[in-house]
Amino acid sequence: MTSAPDTNSEPILELDGLTKVYPGGLTALDHVDLSIRRGEIFALLGPNGAGKTTLIGAVCGLVRPSGGTMRAFGHDLSSDWRKARSRIGLVPQELSTDMFETVWRAVSYSRGLFGLAPDKARIEEVLRSLSLWDKRDEQIRALSGGMKRRVLIAKAMAHEPDLLFLDEPTAGVDVELRKDMWRQIDAMRARGVTIILTTHYIEEAEEMADRVGIIDKGRLLMVDDKDAIMKRLGRTEAYFTLSEPLAEMPAMLADYPVELANGGRELCYRGGDGTGKGKEDVAEIAKLLTRAGIDFAGIDVRDSTLEDIFVSLLENDHQERAA
Repeated sequence: MTSAPDTNSEPILELDGLTKVYPGGLTALDHVDLSIRRGEIFALLGPNGAGKTTLIGAVCGLVRPSGGTMRAFGHDLSSDWRKARSRIGLVPQELSTDMFETVWRAVSYSRGLFGLAPDKARIEEVLRSLSLWDKRDEQIRALSGGMKRRVLIAKAMAHEPDLLFLDEPTAGVDVELRKDMWRQIDAMRARGVTIILTTHYIEEAEEMADRVGIIDKGRLLMVDDKDAIMKRLGRTEAYFTLSEPLAEMPAMLADYPVELANGGRELCYRGGDGTGKGKEDVAEIAKLLTRAGIDFAGIDVRDSTLEDIFVSLLENDHQERAA
């Protein structure tokens, strides 16, 4: 991974109370506040219908907000949109491009849409960086799904944006191509591009993002550095398979978050945090069991992933809404 973003610089994008209510009453964005740092990779996670694409559409001028303010590069996007838009790139979720155009012409045309002079060297640089140079004279319709998605990224990069939105950039792409695109995205950040991506693949956020935002039903549930989220909300789970079932919990374990399961044949620990305390607890529990002569055949230990935290937050949010 490349260096961390400059947290001391002015935010590159600021959303304050951003709201979108569609005719019929559907609230797609519910007073969203968000500040994006220059040079970071920010992952916006959420289920289908959470508001991810609507948020991107609002910033990129494709969706008219119902309320709130948006500022990019110091410009108010409601009144000074054109100055900011030339510095914003978008890779949409859908493959929306002329399938009969060649790769070269499609990417060159995108640059011209922003009023920039033709620059063959720039187009070649973009195509080479995305492993598209050998495909430059092929029609887009002849490319694989993964290559078509790379063309969308090339089109968005052609006018040299400072802020790039990637809406589900690896949807429908196989694992190897997905990892290759992760490398390309990291290389873009290395060139100074600030990147906001939405994804259904939680491992993408774990692999790449500096910060993560979780959105559900239009509400931003959490925004924080990825490592801070893991430290604050991460947990350790351990399952001791006991050689003989226990009728009750041993008194010596009263201070630990443990419970018996599977008819007393399993001792389950759920606790700790992202600092390693959980594993320390598990080691201590193992010692206590051994000293008490309670045999166990094995221990299965796992730490929370970002996906576990994501699912837990959504479940809690749904429970709160239903209450």
